[in-house]
Amino acid sequence: MTLAAAVLSLALVALADPGEPKPGTVRFVRIANSAFDRYTKNPSTSEQQWMRAKYWRMLAYSPYFDSRLTWFRAAWVYKDLYAIYVGSALAAEHPEWILRDTSGNPLHIRFACSGGTCPQYAADVGDPGFRAHWIAEAAAALAKGYRGLYVDDVNLTVSRVSDGKGQAVAPIDPRTRHPMTEADWRRDVTAFLAQIRTAFPQAEIVHNVIWYVDRNDPAVERAVESADVIGLERGVNDAGIRGGGGTYGFDTFLSYVDWIHAHGKGVLFDAKATTDQAREYGLAAYFLLTAGGDSLANDERGRPDDWWPGYETSLGAPRGRRYAWRGVLRRDFESGFVLLNPPDAPERNVELDDERVDLSGRRQTSIKLGAAAGAVLLAPRVSQTP
Repeated sequence: MTLAAAVLSLALVALADPGEPKPGTVRFVRIANSAFDRYTKNPSTSEQQWMRAKYWRMLAYSPYFDSRLTWFRAAWVYKDLYAIYVGSALAAEHPEWILRDTSGNPLHIRFACSGGTCPQYAADVGDPGFRAHWIAEAAAALAKGYRGLYVDDVNLTVSRVSDGKGQAVAPIDPRTRHPMTEADWRRDVTAFLAQIRTAFPQAEIVHNVIWYVDRNDPAVERAVESADVIGLERGVNDAGIRGGGGTYGFDTFLSYVDWIHAHGKGVLFDAKATTDQAREYGLAAYFLLTAGGDSLANDERGRPDDWWPGYETSLGAPRGRRYAWRGVLRRDFESGFVLLNPPDAPERNVELDDERVDLSGRRQTSIKLGAAAGAVLLAPRVSQTP
């Protein structure tokens, strides 16, 4: 066992899982970024209990959240896979870990670029020194009691490396002195991911990924095996998802989730929905797709003082997989069913087979669904948990 694994094993002894939910319910994940600090800064005992009851996991940030682990242990600690922050001590101490272009200029992660620079340099994930440093930092954080790692920017495409203007640039491989190909990049990334998995065998590891990368590449499959949960930013609420197949198609998205499930991994649908209609669409998609090990996140209406009751809907056990029904997609549960109309589809006025209750408590015999819309419908005798 590695030193990092031994340290983590000791830290995990005291952790107790809050329990797996019944099928047909939501496991909610709270992204506890700086905007959420007002809820975690000094919560009362009852507020702490509320968060433990509602949030299956939190995505948290060290060192701020370290002291909050005394009352919320089920937290993942954030760590970017290959970011070295501009102006940081690490950038000054180890400039050799920063990828560069043919002229020796430092390259960045293509994110939030402005004024000729981006906030994060792109590190060389193939460098043994960088890997050892990363793993040592992760071990120190996990030893504080975090349940696992949320690894951001698990980008299996070299096109996410850019100059300061956000333009993709192939970095020079420090080992070969030639521009990195996609195969070179994926080899280094997947090897590093496997090393992280080996270092922390008991930790929950989440990879925040680009879902539309070609999964026929064996490297993409190897990367999935190094994670427990695959994070999908915006989930189905991503406005870039179009109808049908194709690279960004809704059918492609569904098949990707099925592929993740076939590998025995959970999916985190980080919805980022800003309206109740969009939230119901994300919730319907969650129920349509979930294999039981998935989770759902959303900022708005996912806070202690602004909680959407739709996240407490209980549909009971699923009665099968999704299927096409009256022009939309449907999945049945013991206590209701969900309907979903994909992006770019025509509006559907769906006649129900019997009377149902929607999330507002209204009885319905038909449902009108526009494109990228969903409905969660319960049997009349079933109500949401208050």
